[in-house]
Amino acid sequence: MSASPPETPKRAAGQSATASGLLRSTSIVSAMTLLSRILGLVRDVVFARMFGASLVMDAFLVANRIPNMLRRFFAEGAFSQGFVPVMGRYREQHTDGEAREFAAAVAGTLGVVLFIVTAIGVVAAPVLVAVVAPGFVGDDGRFDLAALMLRFTFPYLLFVSLTAFAGGVLNTYGRFAVPAFTPVLLNVVLIGFAVLLAPRLEQPGMALAYAVLCAGIVQLLFQLPFLARIRMLGWPRWRPGHAGVKRVLRLMLPAIFGSSVAQLNVLIGGILASLLGVGKISLLYYADRLMEFPLGLFGIALATVTLPYLSRQHATGSHEEFSATLDWSMRLVLLIAAPAALGLAILAGPLVATIFFGGEFDADDVALTALALQAFALGLIGFSYVKVLAPAFFARENTVTPVRIALIALGANFVLSVVFSGYLTMTGHPAPHAGLALAISVAALLNAGLLYVALRRDGVIGNGSGWGLLGLRVLAASLTMWGILALLDKPLSWWLDVSLADRVWALLVSIVAGVVVYFGTLVLLGTRPSQLGIRPH
Repeated sequence: MSASPPETPKRAAGQSATASGLLRSTSIVSAMTLLSRILGLVRDVVFARMFGASLVMDAFLVANRIPNMLRRFFAEGAFSQGFVPVMGRYREQHTDGEAREFAAAVAGTLGVVLFIVTAIGVVAAPVLVAVVAPGFVGDDGRFDLAALMLRFTFPYLLFVSLTAFAGGVLNTYGRFAVPAFTPVLLNVVLIGFAVLLAPRLEQPGMALAYAVLCAGIVQLLFQLPFLARIRMLGWPRWRPGHAGVKRVLRLMLPAIFGSSVAQLNVLIGGILASLLGVGKISLLYYADRLMEFPLGLFGIALATVTLPYLSRQHATGSHEEFSATLDWSMRLVLLIAAPAALGLAILAGPLVATIFFGGEFDADDVALTALALQAFALGLIGFSYVKVLAPAFFARENTVTPVRIALIALGANFVLSVVFSGYLTMTGHPAPHAGLALAISVAALLNAGLLYVALRRDGVIGNGSGWGLLGLRVLAASLTMWGILALLDKPLSWWLDVSLADRVWALLVSIVAGVVVYFGTLVLLGTRPSQLGIRPH
């Protein structure tokens, strides 16, 4: 068998430029996302200290979850997966005027549809709460409060979806920083309303609902000047018959399941959690927020940057570069997500105690949230790979395969949620909600695995060299990191007894030690940036 021909300088330079551009763009998005996630943690700390795992917090989370779930469908999920590839095609193959006309048609058509959906949601708020949180129906007050809050939070869907549309245009034109920074405004508004307005209201929790609506308006207005700067701010027009709009809809409708299965899994968990008693929804929320921190910082940032690159490479017929970009992304996910998942599992108790303990959030809440976080940690790798692998289908305008896989994962999550939470409930375990988190994680791993198998079958993912060696090095580095964290480990009672300053210091020492040992071990074992397709300049 003859050896493969050496890579030509032109191809090598192209792959190097692509990898370098992806890394640079991912770093920008990650930096902006880091700021947003830090403020998000501050927001959640404020929520935990002021409301704890309470009836009020349960009601707000349900009222906020409904528009946020639809946001993932209309905005960050199916819409982005359908819109960005078509927008990329218009940018590459049409005139600026045609691209601007297409964007205006999408904005107007999407806006009208969302306005109708929003009006229906506001009117049908009690029905939606009953469907999403059937455990709220009763005399404890959660149902009425959640329905009232939903009338204010539901319009957020309209504004944040239009914000996502604007962000999709900016991302297509390589302006990643502005869309990545926009969520910072949401957290700032929520923190401000919780601290300044809530204490002055007869129903303090309503301040959170008012904040969500206000934040949606602020986020949309923030992005408009940047659209104008790239000359893509046109007057929205109702044009459902536009060829580009039809193409987006064809890609978007079946992708609703495929791109948002993780949110559907969380929704199922929320429905079942509402049946487990007061506070269980809140406990799942706090654990999920800690898991979402590394996922949002890296996994979602990488996926946001990768999709426009993959879309352009597919549109120009650069199939080898398409495969190389996907391979690079997968290696980077393994390198980062594996130790992050292990670290979350080991440091679950210290993380929850350091960040949330105090005020209305007591020691029992810490222990129960930590158990759910350990279960969520298992799925971090699955969630991260889904974020990277799904765009490989959508960039090729293949939405059928991810839908089928999503439905399989969704069914598995439902069955496992009932089995795990039911078993823990019957055995008297104090944290049946952790069974829901475990089911969500297993479903995410299944989803990622099936996406990978499908891409291999289609020939999109090849037999890239160096994967086995990289996997062994990551495993060795992770085990070494586990050892140093075990040496620094302290019982949960210690974390609850010491001062906040001592908790922060001890947690920082553990995190820094783990990071240094992990990456230090990788370097000692010979891992270099060039092995990831990154050639330093």
